[in-house]
Amino acid sequence: MLAAASAFADEATIRRVVEAALGGARVESVKPAPLQGFFEVHFESRGGPQIVYTDAEANYIFQGQLYDTRARRNLTEERLNKLMAIDFAALPIDLAVKVRRGNGRRVLAIFSDPYCPACRQFEQTLAQIDDITIYYFMYPVIRPELVAHSKAVWCSPDRAKAWLALAARPKAQPPTGSAACDTPIERIVELGRSLGVSSTPTLFLATGERIRGGMQGPDLVAVLDQAAREPKRR
Repeated sequence: MLAAASAFADEATIRRVVEAALGGARVESVKPAPLQGFFEVHFESRGGPQIVYTDAEANYIFQGQLYDTRARRNLTEERLNKLMAIDFAALPIDLAVKVRRGNGRRVLAIFSDPYCPACRQFEQTLAQIDDITIYYFMYPVIRPELVAHSKAVWCSPDRAKAWLALAARPKAQPPTGSAACDTPIERIVELGRSLGVSSTPTLFLATGERIRGGMQGPDLVAVLDQAAREPKRR
């Protein structure tokens, strides 16, 4: 009982001090951090969820990335990705370009810009993964003057083939057809902004958890398989 009371008092102190230090921001949660003797404080900002760390009495507050050097994991980023998870089932996949390989059991949604170097590099990893269904939300924000290329993909008779030719080949091959059909590109850009997509590629697993940036093949397969086993976020 004494330990529980002490933990409660620490949390109350941390909430009060951190909220005052952050100019009145509302603390959503306080929990022990992976670093012994410290606490993780989650609060919301205009840009979405944020994390700071503090000692038990909130004498010191620090903000930054907490790394596990043994496991080579960015623990802060992993936690933020979970806090920024979405309802995957609510994604308007009718606006996405669907690419399916094998039985398609691994499911992934990606906001991708065809002229994003990191996206193009990540495509080489995706090409090595079988049994996957990818929903590409075309997000042409890096070179908006070339948005017609993404629109032409949507207007192509085979959208998957046209997208991979534009976004996955060593040199982009824009579709030669018209871009005059009704396309969802503007709606996708609005969707991405509403979801806080600020960089490409941004990945969403079937659980709704987001991953900013690409991953190595074995790591990606592991998280996709884990997501397939976990309950979906609603």
